[in-house]
Amino acid sequence: MVNLVTEISKYLMLILIGIYTFGCFTVFSYQEDEQRGILRRQNILMFMIHFMAFLIMFLRTEETKVMMFYGMQVVLLGCTIFFYTKLYPRASRLVVNNMCMLLAVGLIMLTRINYDLAWKQFIIVSGGMALSLLVPVIIRKVKFLANLRKFYGIVGVIALLAVIAVGRVSNGAILGFEVAGISIQPSELVKIVFVFFVAASFYASTEFKNIVITTAVAAAHVLILVASTDLGAAVIIFVVYLVMLYVATRQPLYMLAGLGAGSGASVVAYHLFSHVKTRVVAWQDPIASYDNGGYQVAQSLFAIGTGGWFGMGLFQGSPMSIPVRESDFIFSALSEEMGLIFALCLVLIFLSCYIMFLNIAMQLKDRFYKLVALGLGTCYIFQVFLNIGGVTKFIPSTGVTLPLVSYGGSSIISTLIMFGIIQGLYILREDEEEDIERKKQQRLRAEQKQRDRDLRSAGRSGSGTGSKNAKAAAGQKRKNVKTAK
Repeated sequence: MVNLVTEISKYLMLILIGIYTFGCFTVFSYQEDEQRGILRRQNILMFMIHFMAFLIMFLRTEETKVMMFYGMQVVLLGCTIFFYTKLYPRASRLVVNNMCMLLAVGLIMLTRINYDLAWKQFIIVSGGMALSLLVPVIIRKVKFLANLRKFYGIVGVIALLAVIAVGRVSNGAILGFEVAGISIQPSELVKIVFVFFVAASFYASTEFKNIVITTAVAAAHVLILVASTDLGAAVIIFVVYLVMLYVATRQPLYMLAGLGAGSGASVVAYHLFSHVKTRVVAWQDPIASYDNGGYQVAQSLFAIGTGGWFGMGLFQGSPMSIPVRESDFIFSALSEEMGLIFALCLVLIFLSCYIMFLNIAMQLKDRFYKLVALGLGTCYIFQVFLNIGGVTKFIPSTGVTLPLVSYGGSSIISTLIMFGIIQGLYILREDEEEDIERKKQQRLRAEQKQRDRDLRSAGRSGSGTGSKNAKAAAGQKRKNVKTAK
């Protein structure tokens, strides 16, 4: 009976997430009332997928704590949607929906793989969500963020240097350190600070001298990350800087020079760092190098291939055979049990968020905030690309997490802050549109008042002329009478 329920729910979840994903790309082709209906239905679809997944896990484990944990997640996701829509009526509801959907899928897979880690993730998400609800207020009210260029640059460099000084080694890289038993990975938060630094710098000036200074500070970030062998974060910061530089200057030469420098740096890293060479060899042929670094990628490909299009079903696969399944390779575990169709829908949801980020960036009038939205969007989608590309052998694995889905406190908090910033920028865009409309209405009213004054003036002038003509006619009539006499 349990197997039958598992099999039926597997197909139902595929249908539901397919409908949800379709709504992400068609919602804006409808009128406002219909849009609200589609966005509310997305919430229903998300909670249905969430319920079915936890029902299967409960039937498989017969542990009451699983359903209690499910109830707590429902409260968290429901409160997130409620507070965002009530505190920020102008916030993007689609971004909120997608954020909650990605969190729900991540919590489903983590509960399936490791209940204790899922519980820790839930606590981190709760704290991060409370923090992210404050971010839109800061973005909207604080007006001097564009003037803190030096602050952003100094904070970013110091935070990364602190990792080298006191950080601990994990899988060949110095990623972070522990404070009171809590693991902190500063590079996740530095990515946001770095975007603000570059945006503030190019907002101030795009002259060659300022570009050289900004490039030097960006290179310092990248070199420190390379020295700590956190190459995933180094690549993200490098790409984000190139994109922001090109958009700010519109000079293809800068982009070409950056790509050339990046290619040379990749070759140097290949020869300097043994674990980089190992990952490249594993990428080229994971089966041949199975015992020498290819194990992770090979197991990932086996899992994805085993799941096929429709997946094995929850608790029907073998995700425990996938290394680093809770973080770097969670996409492989998800593909095995939920299916490639489900995984592709998840990729499209990520893409939907990115399109919203770009849409906000294009419509903002303020240059600083426009660059911030562009930089954060690039940082977000390129991290998704690095993670999924690595686990599918499209590119060498870089060891980055899948935003909002993988286990990782620093990654979750930084991504939730990123989404909070985007919501703040979305509200700013709405404010700009309202301000433009208000000024337009004021101008129209002023023009109407001027036309009314002109008409009244013309009326008085016309009345005066008519009176003079009448007097002149009366005088001429009197003269004619006298002459007749």
